[in-house]
Amino acid sequence: MARAKKAAAAARPAGSVALARPSTFQQYKTLLRKDLEQEFRTKEMLTSMGIYALLVLVVYGAALAQTTSTLDVLQMSGGLLWALVVFTSLLGLNRSFSHEKEQGCLEGILLVPLDRSVIFLAKATSNLLFLLVVEVIAVPLFYFFFLTTTTPGESFWLLVVPLFVGTVGVAGIGTLLSTITINTRGKDVMLAVLFIPLIFPLLWACVSATTAVVVGGEGYMDVFFPSLLLAGGYDVIMILLSWVLYDFVISA
Repeated sequence: MARAKKAAAAARPAGSVALARPSTFQQYKTLLRKDLEQEFRTKEMLTSMGIYALLVLVVYGAALAQTTSTLDVLQMSGGLLWALVVFTSLLGLNRSFSHEKEQGCLEGILLVPLDRSVIFLAKATSNLLFLLVVEVIAVPLFYFFFLTTTTPGESFWLLVVPLFVGTVGVAGIGTLLSTITINTRGKDVMLAVLFIPLIFPLLWACVSATTAVVVGGEGYMDVFFPSLLLAGGYDVIMILLSWVLYDFVISA
C-alpha cells in the first residue's frame, strides 16, 4: 500500500497538487446553490407558478360565484386548495429541468464523478423551496377570496402541517417523474398522467387533514392525525424509493 502511494506521488508532475474530492454534502450544496441562483436571477419558475395560481383562483371564483351555503365552501376548501397546489406544482415540475436540458448542463453534471442521488436531493429541495414560496403567496389569497365570509375552525393554524407534509411528497415524487419524462414527446401531458395517479394516496390524506382543520369542530383530531400519519408514511416510502431509483432513471 505504501509503495502504491509512493508510485502515485512520483507519477504526478512536479508542482502539481492532488485535488480532494468534495464531500457528498458539498456536492449537494453546490447543486442546490446553482438551482437557487439560477431561479432568483431569472425568476421564470416562481413568476409562472405565481401567475398560474392566481388564474386558478380566478377560475374558482367564477365557478363558485353562485354558491350560497358557507358550509359547502368550508367543506370543499381542502379539495380546492390542494387542487390549486397540484396544478401549480405540475407547471413548476415541468420546468425544473428545462435549463439543464436546453443548455446541455445535464450532460455535464452526469460527467462529474458524483453520486446520482445527490442530484435528486438537490433538485427535490429546490423544487420544495419554490413550491413553498408560491404557497406562502397563494394560501393567503385563497383565504381572502373564499374564507373571509365564513368562520373557519379554531384549528385553522394547523393548516401549515398538512401543506408542508404534502408539498414534501409532491416535490420528491415530482422530481423523479420529471426526470423520467424529460426526454419524452409531450412531456407536459406525460408528467401529469404519471404524477396524479401516483400521488393520489398522498392527495387524499392531505385533503382529509386540511378539511378537518379548516372545518374544525368536535372530533376533527380523529380525522386529522390518522390522515397526517398516512401522508407522512407515504412521503417516507416514496421519497426513499425515488432516491434509490434515481441513479437508474437519470442514467437511462
